[in-house]
Amino acid sequence: MPQTSARIRRSLLVLTAAAALALTGCASTPDAPQATLSQPADAPAASGECSYATDARPASKPVEAPDAEPTASGQVPATIATSVGDLDVTLDADAAPCTVNSFLSLAEQGYFDGTSCHRLTTEGIFVLQCGDPTGTGTGGPGYSFADELDGSETYQAGTLAMANAGPDTNGSQFFVVYADTQLAPSYTVFGHLDEDAVAVVAEVAAAGTESGAADGAPKTPVTLDSVTAG
Repeated sequence: MPQTSARIRRSLLVLTAAAALALTGCASTPDAPQATLSQPADAPAASGECSYATDARPASKPVEAPDAEPTASGQVPATIATSVGDLDVTLDADAAPCTVNSFLSLAEQGYFDGTSCHRLTTEGIFVLQCGDPTGTGTGGPGYSFADELDGSETYQAGTLAMANAGPDTNGSQFFVVYADTQLAPSYTVFGHLDEDAVAVVAEVAAAGTESGAADGAPKTPVTLDSVTAG
């Protein structure tokens, strides 16, 4: 009996290791969009105000947290001016009021100006990730805020969504989807790009990454010059 118990324990360990491997994915498939933040934020208050909790990691670029009360509503047109062309987007302030509130606040303060899109993926998922002044994937605005999800999120070409490091860890990093992508509904969708903007990003993706791998800095550098609403 002791030998049988030992075999069972070994089998359980093997199964546990296999499950962990399945969750992390294989090396040939890029991870989902991620941003490194330190702590989850509080959920939005029942009053409709947003909570932007101070993060343990300081802001990568001087910036103030947004006001708790969102000012935008409905569909908000905006332009992300980049080194490869303008990306016309529409922000959905009704579906994601706290996310759009933060995005517009950062844009108005020039937080995105002169920053690079640090990550491109060309297999498994098809996204260009931006919004980190450090260009490393670890930077943020010094605060975090909660997800705005209903479980029905999908990520077709043209989707504009937040990168995160787990539930309720949104900061400044976001991604644009240039080809239909299968992801769990774990990333707040706060807008979409028009057809011409998707084509601009797809052209960047066609050139691949600097290293030639499926996941890395884009070979065609993309710098955000400005983000303006209206």
